[in-house]
Amino acid sequence: VQLQASGGGLVQAGGSLRLSCATSGRTFSRFVMGWFRQVPGKEREFVAAISGSDDNPYYIDSVKGRFTISTDNAENTVYLQMNSLEPEDTAVYYCAYKSGNFRATNAPAYGYWGQGTQVTVSS
Repeated sequence: VQLQASGGGLVQAGGSLRLSCATSGRTFSRFVMGWFRQVPGKEREFVAAISGSDDNPYYIDSVKGRFTISTDNAENTVYLQMNSLEPEDTAVYYCAYKSGNFRATNAPAYGYWGQGTQVTVSS
């Protein structure tokens, strides 16, 4: 599975960005796709994930109500719509993919990763 992330950038606090992650290559019939983020000196943090089988998303508390994860199965793409962005959301964002239905929130559970995309929110 290959993942290609895009959509990062610089935005003012309160603004919005939409991240995309396209998958290619061999994929699994049952899978979970997720977004993580990382700032220098800190561990990679789970942000959101969605199961390909039931489209049931889950989020960390700090982004609930502001971020929305969705999939376009026809295009094998996962999106992260980020609204009401805060400076604390500044990080490199990574998309990730795992087989199976278990909706893991720990990074080692995901076997496939895209390159990071920088999101910078200015105050």
